[in-house]
Amino acid sequence: MNILFTCSARKWGGNEAWVLNAARVLALKHHIVIAYRKDVIGERFNCEKYQLPFCNEADFYTLAKLVTIIKQHRIDIVVPTKRKDYFLAGIACKLTGTKNIMILGIVRDLKNTIINNLVYNKLASGIMVNAHMIKNVLLQSAYIKAENIAVIPNGLSIDINSLQPPVQKKFDYLITSLGELSERKGFDFLIKGFAVFVQKHNITNSGLLIIGAGGELEALKKLAISLKIERLVTFTGFVKNPYPYLAASDVFALTSKNEGIPYATLEAALLDNAIISTKAGGVEEVLRDNQECLFVDYGDEQHLADHLFLLYSNTGLRKRLAVNAKAIAQKKFSLEKMETDMVNFFKTIKQ
Repeated sequence: MNILFTCSARKWGGNEAWVLNAARVLALKHHIVIAYRKDVIGERFNCEKYQLPFCNEADFYTLAKLVTIIKQHRIDIVVPTKRKDYFLAGIACKLTGTKNIMILGIVRDLKNTIINNLVYNKLASGIMVNAHMIKNVLLQSAYIKAENIAVIPNGLSIDINSLQPPVQKKFDYLITSLGELSERKGFDFLIKGFAVFVQKHNITNSGLLIIGAGGELEALKKLAISLKIERLVTFTGFVKNPYPYLAASDVFALTSKNEGIPYATLEAALLDNAIISTKAGGVEEVLRDNQECLFVDYGDEQHLADHLFLLYSNTGLRKRLAVNAKAIAQKKFSLEKMETDMVNFFKTIKQ
């Protein structure tokens, strides 16, 4: 099977990690091509690749190039990964008779508009999501058909060699979080909860490490200063390989308002972190409260602080949650299972 991925992202994130893992495992048996926008994306792929402008939905140059690529490589399936890609890939597929199967990794409530009907129904042959909650929300739209949606868990594996060089741990108890520094990710909530934790219990040997870049960076730094915890909070900026940081941490905190099943949480679990998570998107489909993680309601700073202190003071619980979460990640999120599920869906859509 010949498969084209498109990715108009300007920066690296969980969505792009999904594309890389999917492309790598599919390339073992299939011909893979990627059309991308920025070097920070394209440089990670070893398959045949094309850099395109992806300026906007009316970018006729990119559309023409996509049509040429599809014809040249006899593409069977196009997998767009961003809203801009959805439209351009959909039009290119209509012009060439190719199947357009988009991925959607976040809960998105689609309004019953003409544009959404066009993008997610008329131009889409199918939709892949990583959580049942995403599918359930999509099905609230009148034009979405259940048989055109496949729930396919993220697949990943971590090369132990990628952990070198190790990161020196500066605090006895290290909490890590990872993602784009945007309002949706809830890093302000995390910082406030961490401040309550350290100040209530007079903690001096615990640190918070936030990995990622984004528009909220300066505001988050000012927040840490205003709470008088700036000495305990470290912002790394964008890190190409965050695994050494995750391997050094004790707890991974996901404090988002909305997610699918985020790659970062699974990666942290594979690297022996205890998990604290908001009930965001599909996380509850994977991890159970007090079994593989501790859940917290978004915005409840005291509850978050209590969880942080519980794991700080109870190393046995921390290790038990970490072991259980790692077992779930290894069992349910293998690359091999993702490849099988994707190919089966592709074949179903092609019929």
